[in-house]
Formats: sequence, structure tokens, C-alpha cells
Amino acid sequence: MLNRTAGMSRKFTWSRKGRIAALGIAMALSLSGMASAATVVGEWLVAEKTARVKISDCGGALWGIVSWEADPGIDTHNPDPAKRNQPITGLPVLRDLKPAGKNRWNGNLYNADNGKTYRGGVTLLDDNRLRVHGCVLFILCGGENWTRVEGDSTASDPEICARVASAQP
Repeated sequence: MLNRTAGMSRKFTWSRKGRIAALGIAMALSLSGMASAATVVGEWLVAEKTARVKISDCGGALWGIVSWEADPGIDTHNPDPAKRNQPITGLPVLRDLKPAGKNRWNGNLYNADNGKTYRGGVTLLDDNRLRVHGCVLFILCGGENWTRVEGDSTASDPEICARVASAQP
């Protein structure tokens, strides 16, 4: 009788260890899934492949600056005459985008081609595709898909956050 009780005790201990091990494995898998979850932070190539935009999380809001242009230009259409000689490279074009649902952020989009700012946002379609969309008067809407730059780091860039903090009104 004593041996049987000892055997049952070992079985109970093994079951408890098994449950703890299973729980540990489940937690590790869920944490690794969280670590590899898709993020909008990083560098993106615009649809025409003429520019790249680097997106950073600056205190809970996404900001994106032009990080490269095939044909560097000047912001000649800026509504502020004092800023019409600034280069487009380094210019914030995605401004103060806040979470608006799963894989979606809304805020302001600056278009250096005409100097206008539009309401719009971005939607992360998958790890390597980002939909950028905007509207004029809430009825004329459009957008394009950007692709993630290969080998890009998905870390936020503190330099971008410092730059956009000084650009805010």
C-alpha cells in the first residue's frame, strides 16, 4: 500500500511539472510571437520608387520623414514662405498618426507636390506592405501601397522624433 501511494505521489508531481513546463512553453511561444509581430516602424519605399520614408514611433504617435529621394527637391509649395527653400529630404510627410484600429493609424499627410496637408493614414497590410491613404473633403479619397526597404531596422529613430518635435506648431 505504501508503494502505491508513493507511486501516485510521483505521478501527481510529474503532472504538475508537466503543466508548468507546458505553461512555460506556451508563454515563450506567445512572447516570441509578440516580438516578431509586424510593425509599421521602419523605412518604406513609395509606390513610384522615387523616395523612401522612415517611420518612427514618437511617444505613441507615428511620424514619417522623407529619408531618400531619387531626384532631391525643395519644398517650393510649402504654405509657409519661410520654409519654401527647405529640402524635401528630412521633411515630415506622415504627421502625428495615432492608432485607429488593428494595424491602422490616422493623422495628417503632407504632400510636398502641392504644399497641402490632408487627413489620412496608413494600414499595415502585411510585414512588407503598407497602404497609405488620404482624403480631400471626405469624398475624394486615394492611396498607394508602399513596400518595406529590405534589411531595414524596425527600431524607432530618436533623431526623427527630435526633428518632428521642433517642427510642430
